[in-house]
Amino acid sequence: MRRLLFRICLVVACLLALFISAMNPLSVHIELAFANLSAPLGVALIICFTVGLLCGLALRVYWVAELLNERGRLRRALRLAEANARSNALAADRKSDPEVA
Repeated sequence: MRRLLFRICLVVACLLALFISAMNPLSVHIELAFANLSAPLGVALIICFTVGLLCGLALRVYWVAELLNERGRLRRALRLAEANARSNALAADRKSDPEVA
């Protein structure tokens, strides 16, 4: 079901991009720091949208990677704290139990 929904969304996005390109045939000049480009307005809009989408995706992937790294550190710290608490509890039990000594 998810794959079908993804494919439907992909087809709709492609049709929308085609529609935007067809409705904006005027040529625009784009001045970048390293080049001057000329492209139809619709194509320029679609490229800018796609670049923004990819930048947002890259930022989200970086954020998730940081979260996973932090989760790993917290799990290790929790294991250490649990082991420390267990050893402290055993030491306290041995002190309070006179038969062990």
